[in-house]
Amino acid sequence: MPDEPAENVSGGTDGGGVEARFATGSPDTRAEAVVDALGGLYWQKAYGGREAFPCLVRTILSQNTSDTASQPAFDALLERYDGGEDPRSSGNRPEADDSRTQSGDGGDLAATLAAADRETLADTIASAGLYNQKSRVIVEAAEEIVADFGGAAAFHDFVREGDPSEVRDRLLDIHGVGPKTADCVLLFAGGRDGVFPVDTHVHRIARRMGLAPPDADHEGVREALEASVPSEKCGFGHTATIQFGREYCTARKPACLDGPEACPLYELCDRVGVDANEKVVVDPAKW
Repeated sequence: MPDEPAENVSGGTDGGGVEARFATGSPDTRAEAVVDALGGLYWQKAYGGREAFPCLVRTILSQNTSDTASQPAFDALLERYDGGEDPRSSGNRPEADDSRTQSGDGGDLAATLAAADRETLADTIASAGLYNQKSRVIVEAAEEIVADFGGAAAFHDFVREGDPSEVRDRLLDIHGVGPKTADCVLLFAGGRDGVFPVDTHVHRIARRMGLAPPDADHEGVREALEASVPSEKCGFGHTATIQFGREYCTARKPACLDGPEACPLYELCDRVGVDANEKVVVDPAKW
């Protein structure tokens, strides 16, 4: 079974939780059967243990770009503002008691970024794209976290220990933080079960496979998946679906165009928006 790539938002084997095994005998829903199949193809993991504020920053950097492009920006940000310490190296276990988000000189990363020069920060994270916008979002989020929580440590405690719905609502109140970013923080930092973040891969694949209505928006897909996938399987369901989207179920040329044998999930898929005979692929909402 392959390792989860380090370029994923979860951090792969360096910080993305721990391997786990979940019951896969008789799935109650087709969505669960899909997640079980993905778990066999890729990984089954229990997530958690990431520091909340770096996780938030890392996910903001991933917006509208690939993980392979945003990871160098995150590494560069840590090197400049956090003494080069990668928070992926602390607390791989979902139950880990992390040492809190501090910079190499003993300072608070949120406070450091709240006081950062935006042009310098933008230059630092340039590889992530949309760097002017993202630098503004990061600085403003840091300012808000320092003002409302006192710093990254208390924010981390809130994410880990607060009521999940309240934590999600509070994250969504931060300018520039959308549902996917909030859910990634809940999953990878909070270690919360029942959270299935929806990015472009998950949105496309869930509708293409018939696991969500073809015209569902990102929130509609999230609600459909969280209602039909056991809570403990939602985390790796998210990351494994992304990997499946990269390797097999791409936007323009899904593997099924080459025949049933080309896709390991062919029998579980409705292929909404895919006409293999005509080699036509459209958004499921337009099918």
